[in-house]
Amino acid sequence: MGSGIDDEAILTAQTDRRQLQEIVAGLGEGILLIDLSGEIVWANQQALFLHDAKDLSEIGPAAFDYRKRFLLKYRNNHTLTSDQYPIDRLLAGEAFEDVTVEVTKLPGDEENPWRCFHLLRGIVLTDIKGKPESYALVVQDMTERFTAEERFERTFNANPAPAIICRLSDLRYVKVNQGFLEMTGYAAADLIGRSTYEIDVLEGAAGKDEAIACLREGKTIPQTEATLKLPQGGSKFVIVAGQPIEVGEEACMLFTFMDLEPRKKAEDALRQSEERFARSFRLTPVPTLLVTREDYRVLDVNDAFTSVLGYAEEEAAGRTGPELPIWMSGASRRQVEREIERAGGFRDMEIQLRTKQDEILDCLLSAETVLIHGQECVLIVIQDITERKRSEVELIAAIEAVMQDTSWFSRTVIEKLANLRHPGQSNKGASGLSDLTAREKDVLGLMCQGLSDADIVKKLGLTRNTVRNHVARIYNKTGVHSRTAAVVWARERGFTGAESRNTSRRPL
Repeated sequence: MGSGIDDEAILTAQTDRRQLQEIVAGLGEGILLIDLSGEIVWANQQALFLHDAKDLSEIGPAAFDYRKRFLLKYRNNHTLTSDQYPIDRLLAGEAFEDVTVEVTKLPGDEENPWRCFHLLRGIVLTDIKGKPESYALVVQDMTERFTAEERFERTFNANPAPAIICRLSDLRYVKVNQGFLEMTGYAAADLIGRSTYEIDVLEGAAGKDEAIACLREGKTIPQTEATLKLPQGGSKFVIVAGQPIEVGEEACMLFTFMDLEPRKKAEDALRQSEERFARSFRLTPVPTLLVTREDYRVLDVNDAFTSVLGYAEEEAAGRTGPELPIWMSGASRRQVEREIERAGGFRDMEIQLRTKQDEILDCLLSAETVLIHGQECVLIVIQDITERKRSEVELIAAIEAVMQDTSWFSRTVIEKLANLRHPGQSNKGASGLSDLTAREKDVLGLMCQGLSDADIVKKLGLTRNTVRNHVARIYNKTGVHSRTAAVVWARERGFTGAESRNTSRRPL
């Protein structure tokens, strides 16, 4: 009788186990069934997959074998001791849930290790009387989630853009990357666990109230300028933005930053540079105008320009090249523009300009392309040389007026006179000398040596009229109108009279 009851109980238990296996076999979670002796008696397909096992024997027949084949670690990388293994906790009669472990094989493949993240729940199965009958270990695959979190963690830490994460439930910071620490000078320990009220990353932000509302509601915070207080004192200007994310199934806000200090320093330096340029532009005593490179539209003129050319700033500003009435002709203006287009600028171009009072000025123009507020401009500097040129002309006229013959001047003075009249053209070679006859060269040579007509008559044995005729033909052929000019013409060509043939008396 008693034996029949025991057999019936065993049969009932086996039937209940088969029914349980049938129920859980197709579940998405892995199920391991362990009997009271610690033997792993059954595993569904998902449990085998989550242990990279083909059949139950690869998981292990008992808890001891399981520990020999699998290494379990908590998320903090702490290895579980034997009594902390989930199966051993179940055998000790402990039910548990939401235990996360990293599972690897022993021994593992060092080059290509297998690992999986399990979220475990331990269930103690009891009979009608509440006594333990068997145990079930429920395994949920968390590998994809945790590997994604690991990838995020690596990316977050490696990202050079400063960033910090706060938990929305209590507005406390839970993560910070190296970029934020380097930008601010904080240590991670100074930030983790602190609240946004203690270290306010939105301080001084335009529209701060709206940003705080977005933070509390877990909404995206648009980019805004803000001021970060630094641990050593002082502050830093930044652009901050917030993006809602989940970290470990907790709603968080990811704050990212852009350091505005380098840009502000560059802007300050640029502003100071432009202020210095503006002061120099205004105060320089040389007439100067600033025009656009594209259409030569006048942007500004300085006081010296107004003083010399007569046009006030409001009369010149806004006019393009053809509209500015300082040019003597369109050809001279186009010459200036061509040189700028060709080389970006030029130095000391001699050109005539017209003042507002219709006076003609001899000028030297210099131009240089400059970049102002990102726009290509041209700075044109005008040097008025009218008085200098007038002085040179008057000097030469005075010399010619008092000079009766070349005996007044040494060769050096004659050469300097030639340079004054034609700068840079003091040596033109023998150009034009071939047009003179031998006797005309003799006469010109003696003129260059400082002899008067009377001296040439004696030197060459010619009559005074013959000498005068030779001098007149020399003037006609050389295009000059005075004795001094003829001597200068000869000197410019390197003819001094020493080159002429023997100038002894010859028959008429």
